[in-house]
Amino acid sequence: MYPAELVQPMRDDLGNAGFEHLYTADAVNSAINKEGTTLVVVNSVCGCAAANARPGAKMSLENAKKPDHIVTVFAGVDREAVDAARAAMIPFPPSSPSMALFKNGELVHMLERHHIEGRPAEMIAENLKEAYNENC
Repeated sequence: MYPAELVQPMRDDLGNAGFEHLYTADAVNSAINKEGTTLVVVNSVCGCAAANARPGAKMSLENAKKPDHIVTVFAGVDREAVDAARAAMIPFPPSSPSMALFKNGELVHMLERHHIEGRPAEMIAENLKEAYNENC
C-alpha cells in the first residue's frame, strides 16, 4: 500500500476533472452496471499514469459524446475496488494504469497498460473518443 499523502495528488488529478473515486467492490459493481456508459480508470503511481493515462482520460472528455459516468480506482491502494474492476475487465489481464468503457454493464472497450505506456496523451484521448462516438 502506498502512503495516503503520496497518492492524494494523483487521486485529485482525476477527481478535480469530475471522476468519482470508488473504494469498494459494491461501489465498482454498482457503477459499472448503471444504465448507460461508464468509463473506469485504474489509476496508479507510475510515470505513464502521470504523463499519459490521466491526461489522456481528461482530454477524452472534450468530446461531443462522452460517458454517462466516469469513475476511478487506485491500484496498490484500493485493493477491493481494483479487484472488482479487474474482474469486470476479464478476459484482459490486470494492468495499471488501464481504462475500460462499459455500456449497461458490458465491457465494450479496453485500454491496457501496453496501449498507454509510451503513447502520447493525445493518442489515448483520441482512442477513447472513438470508443465514445461508437458507444455513447
